[in-house]
Amino acid sequence: MKLIIGNRNYSSWSLRGWLACKQSGLAFEELTVSLYGDEWEQVKRELGEVQPSSGKVPVLWDGDSVIWDSLAIMEYLADKVGRERFWPRDDAPRGMARAMVAEMHSSFLDLRRECPMNVRMRHEGHDVSDAVRGDVVRILQLWAEARARFGRGGPFLFGTFGAADVFFAPVVSRFVTYGIGVPGFAQAYMEAVWEHEWMQAWIRASEDEQWVIEQYDHVPA
Repeated sequence: MKLIIGNRNYSSWSLRGWLACKQSGLAFEELTVSLYGDEWEQVKRELGEVQPSSGKVPVLWDGDSVIWDSLAIMEYLADKVGRERFWPRDDAPRGMARAMVAEMHSSFLDLRRECPMNVRMRHEGHDVSDAVRGDVVRILQLWAEARARFGRGGPFLFGTFGAADVFFAPVVSRFVTYGIGVPGFAQAYMEAVWEHEWMQAWIRASEDEQWVIEQYDHVPA
């Protein structure tokens, strides 16, 4: 398998696809491209314009299969290795985990727009808008319910690391970057995600990247 990802420092969806591949336990080759650089255009030409994904990342190639979109990648991998590697075994926690992943996949647009992922940067005390505060409150509500109802057995949302943590990992990164204040239970969860060996590997690789995208490195007003 080959996974094409964008700039590690900035690409939240690439992080999700990469974590999903790590969670699968399957061997895969990584190809990192700068999405705003010439090399991405070259890669797309070499791979037939990365059809049918319209050149978006992440993209997973597995033989004749081409899967784009991080949620589709995760579900494809779950089908290959067994769904219990990603999702809770029991119906109630599995249902909630699926709903949380779906909401993360389609929502929180204000947080994404105002606080783009930037692993290397720190904007302590950043004053977010009311819309972003609303997103933060909703995320904390989801985390609190998952941890209270199904978090026994480990420090992650449903105890052990799984699909929900894959999808909220970039949110953890955003909260760290912009100094978003959270209650103690959420801080403990964020530390568990941040210190996870895969997340640490991604952070180190982000710090080693030479690419800089100026509009994402600008300190928000």
